[in-house]
Amino acid sequence: MNLENKIKIVENILKDKKVAIGFSGGADSTLIAYLSSKVAKDTLAITIDNHLLPTGFVENTKRVAKSFGIKHEIIDINFYEKEYFLLNDSKRCYNCRNLMYSKIEEFALKNGFDFICDGNNISDLVIDRPGILVTYKKGFKTPFITAKLTSKEIHAYLNMNNIPYSRSTTCLATRIPTNTRTTPEKIQRISHCEDYILSNTNCEIVKVRDNGKFGIVEVDNLNEILSNDNYKQINDELKSQGFRKVGLNLSPIDDDEFISIDFCEDSFSYQLPFTINLENTKKQLDEIKLETKEKIKLEKITIHESGLIEGHDFKNYETALDVFMDILPKLRRNIGD
Repeated sequence: MNLENKIKIVENILKDKKVAIGFSGGADSTLIAYLSSKVAKDTLAITIDNHLLPTGFVENTKRVAKSFGIKHEIIDINFYEKEYFLLNDSKRCYNCRNLMYSKIEEFALKNGFDFICDGNNISDLVIDRPGILVTYKKGFKTPFITAKLTSKEIHAYLNMNNIPYSRSTTCLATRIPTNTRTTPEKIQRISHCEDYILSNTNCEIVKVRDNGKFGIVEVDNLNEILSNDNYKQINDELKSQGFRKVGLNLSPIDDDEFISIDFCEDSFSYQLPFTINLENTKKQLDEIKLETKEKIKLEKITIHESGLIEGHDFKNYETALDVFMDILPKLRRNIGD
């Protein structure tokens, strides 16, 4: 299915509805808001300010929402007051989304917006993002997943139509290793270091991983760090902020995620980066052929508890990929494994 047809599916889902959107101003929520502004009966963008966001995050959401002519609400939640979040355990992303989505749901329903959605896309389902379980639990709609849109396709559509969006919207707390306490001092240091790199290079995505005395820099354009001896100034600045050593991740950040499967003859396999909760997954499935403690077998798909997905008896790659995408929203992962 081509990109335009997938966009039409999303527009048909949103058409004539009162749509509320969890809105970050990133690629996914920006495209949902843009399409909704064209076809929905009414659109409300809801932004959560959790005090852990990149510089300019809230201002960008205001600017984008205004450009689309849609309603926009900013809800303040001070995560520094949430002890369970500051503990930063393996459920941090789940707990974060659960709190934010509860506030989004409450405000949307109170104001008559009964179609609540987020910008999750199909390629999010093959990445280690446990917050998707909250989307399922809350019953939020996921038009991009229904249309099988990937991050790469979403970026392509935004760029083709000159729709501006932010490439830096992820919570700064994600830069801190799990089971290491989140503190205001750590967040302030991360924010300062990322802002410094953004201001002194042409990088669009910057992440500084805070591993105590060791800082790891990740960017979308390595040449911006390595050329003109920029790394020397960046190294000195980050050390002035308390890092004893500064490393550069040689794998550049690539947010153009898409899905490809290993296909040979009539079969494919895909190893997900998390384990599957088979008990919860089978509740989403029809016509289970075989079930054990380690796997569930359907007519052409085998789902392993280990996260391995296998398929067989497919005529071609495209058919196999389509069926794989069909099964992804039905999987229920484990958290903290």
